Amino acid sequence: MSGTRFLGRVAFVPIGDDTTGRGTTKERRLSGGALKMMLYSTTIFVSAALLFLIEPMFAKFVLPSFGGTPAVWTGSMMFFQVALLASYLYVHATTSWLGARRQAWLQVAVVLLPLALFTLAGPIEVPAEEWAPPAEENPIFWLLGVLVVSVGLPFFAVSATNPLIQRWVSETDHPSASDPYFLYRASNLGSIIGLLGYPLLMEPNLRLANQGVFWTVGYGILVVLVLASAVVLWRSPPPSTATQEADLAASNAAFPTPPVATGGGAPDTAAPLSDALAARLSRSPTLLRRLRWIGLAFVPSSLMLGVTTFITTDITPVPLLWVIPLSLYLFSFMVVFSRNQSVVPGLLNRMMVVALPVTLSLLVVAVVTDLNDPLWLLIPLHLFGFFAAAIVLHGQLARDRPPTRHLTEFYLYVAVGGVLGGVFNALIAPAAFDTVFEYPLAMVMACLFLPRLRRSERRDGEKSSSRTQRRLDLVLPLSLGVVVWGLLSVAGSLTPESEEIWLRLILSLAVGLCLQFAYSNNRPVRFGLGIAALVAAATLRIGAGQDVLYENRSFFGVYSVTGEEANVGLHTLRHGSTTHGAQVLGVIPPEPLTYHHRTGPVGQLFDALPSAGMRSHVAVLGLGAGAMACYAQAGQQMTFYEIDPLVERIARDPSLFTYLRDCPGEYDVVLGDARLSLVDAKDASYNVIVGDVFNSDAIPIHLLTREAVGLYFRKLTRSGVLAMHISNRYMDLEPVLGDLARDRGLECYAQSDTETEGIPHKEASRWVAMAHEEADLGNLPGDGRWHLCASNLNSNDVWTDDFSNLISTFYWR
Repeated sequence: MSGTRFLGRVAFVPIGDDTTGRGTTKERRLSGGALKMMLYSTTIFVSAALLFLIEPMFAKFVLPSFGGTPAVWTGSMMFFQVALLASYLYVHATTSWLGARRQAWLQVAVVLLPLALFTLAGPIEVPAEEWAPPAEENPIFWLLGVLVVSVGLPFFAVSATNPLIQRWVSETDHPSASDPYFLYRASNLGSIIGLLGYPLLMEPNLRLANQGVFWTVGYGILVVLVLASAVVLWRSPPPSTATQEADLAASNAAFPTPPVATGGGAPDTAAPLSDALAARLSRSPTLLRRLRWIGLAFVPSSLMLGVTTFITTDITPVPLLWVIPLSLYLFSFMVVFSRNQSVVPGLLNRMMVVALPVTLSLLVVAVVTDLNDPLWLLIPLHLFGFFAAAIVLHGQLARDRPPTRHLTEFYLYVAVGGVLGGVFNALIAPAAFDTVFEYPLAMVMACLFLPRLRRSERRDGEKSSSRTQRRLDLVLPLSLGVVVWGLLSVAGSLTPESEEIWLRLILSLAVGLCLQFAYSNNRPVRFGLGIAALVAAATLRIGAGQDVLYENRSFFGVYSVTGEEANVGLHTLRHGSTTHGAQVLGVIPPEPLTYHHRTGPVGQLFDALPSAGMRSHVAVLGLGAGAMACYAQAGQQMTFYEIDPLVERIARDPSLFTYLRDCPGEYDVVLGDARLSLVDAKDASYNVIVGDVFNSDAIPIHLLTREAVGLYFRKLTRSGVLAMHISNRYMDLEPVLGDLARDRGLECYAQSDTETEGIPHKEASRWVAMAHEEADLGNLPGDGRWHLCASNLNSNDVWTDDFSNLISTFYWR
């Protein structure tokens, strides 16, 4: 019997038939190898799932104590990313210095230490109240202290598992020892399970204390798996040179473009096997190759965050939509690191390489022309474009992976690229750009990394022609950008209707020329630079003559104010595609519009209050354009609690809005997380608290819990009223508020106001009002437009700081 047999993902060569009935020696070895691989895969899978569970879980732990300010979010993100990089650096350094077998003893000690601490101090739990930061101190240092003490060591130990186990496998006699990279699939599968498991399973069914216990038990299981993997490593003989050559041949068969680095540079597919093996084992990757790894990891990471921000800001703010791009991002790693690239993964990669230029070109046109309709077409197109780019770029990473002696270094640089992508989008882009410009910028970078669509054969005498082509790679895109800029300048002088037609025509022709660079000329760099020139020209010209009076960006998103001209007419404040307020300037005193219209629920509520004195001392959570200010009367005090300083600057700019300047009454604006800031107010100091804190359709859950409602009513007088604006396109929050009211024995009424026809500048809205007694709500309970709040009568799952179930609020559930 001859030929090569395959069992699962492991290849072996039969050496003879077995006449004893027990199987050949090779087959018995293969059976043991399959069990080892199951152990390694399971260990990596569990570690990845634990990583993606602990991050959202612990963020929920600290949210009530630290609030939702940018410093808290940024501090948490940076801690986890720095800890991840530190763990990868630890793996690379210790395996290089100690070798895999001696390093295993160190890793066993590292994973046992958190387990010992859990045994002594108990599972991960909600930080005690004394860990909450004092009001006068920067919360970031306290937060970092909580993160280090509570999850720092276990997170470090868990995040080191994936590259470390692969490195251990490379030091055994397993048939896959020379190419264990396919185990990366198990890591990304575990990440997807953890990513989806928390919002879909853990959060709806477990309280935070139980989630901590669950995670701690999972960590204990991981410790057992790591110990077992270490024992297998110690008991396994090292790989022989013959085994490495045979396994390298199997790897080359699985990946048609083998990652054989000659001189640390690009893969050399023509070298004989023995020379290729020697080169792979003796040469270190060059600096250029390392930078390329970082770039190939950076672009998909940035693109993933960019497409998420763009869709949820400029198209439609669907809650939990971020799960889809992140799942596609992780799935792309699973595809490209699959061992057999000659079947489905390889075919998918080739299809994506061909589809990527035209897909990214369409997306560039859609983005620069602010095309956001129809949703059923645009959202899938954006997601497909991102997934195609992730497959193509991550595929190049997989094909350029180094020999196993450089495995930990490879993963370290991949992690660096991923972290830099996150830092760029989360920290640099909001400060550098007024719009979500990092998204088209990432698309341009993806175009520049596009591989050739077909092989080019160099003929004799073509050296000078090659130099000419490289010059054209710069000259043609630059010329294209200049021509497009000029044509768009001319189109800007036309009527708005004609300008839009010419805009799309010019961009379509320019994109068509760029596609010729990619498909006909087979010049991906020329194509990428052409798209870059197109984006630059369009960015410089598009927008001139539009009705955008102001546009700026903060950590919380992109804000724009539209209107015909400054100081007069209708001005509308938008966060992405969601209206946050409007005012007709020139009308004195101003009138509240949109969701705050006097004919709407909040206007009815203030009209129904038992006495005019109830309007004095009002707290408003969320400022917006400041429309609520006009519900105060002369001599009355209104305090706004606003988390975003940029919103206050917009509301106080008299060329944009004048509510705070021209409405009667006195106003204060307190910056910071509303719940944490409200703690400093005196008890029983407000007659009315109005909650208008939703940012687009995002839900600040810590403001809708039993503890939050308890805080509101401590700050209200005994006859005080709590009003909450709960308009949302995707979630039904009325039962959540109804449950909270029932839990505290409060009266609760709600209204969904859709009567906007014939009423200028009014938006449909949904509000809830609560009080201790019906009499505190005045004649509101008798108003037929209001009804008793719906509640989940058969459920005791009232939202608390310890429990919430966002999935249960979706309208489509």
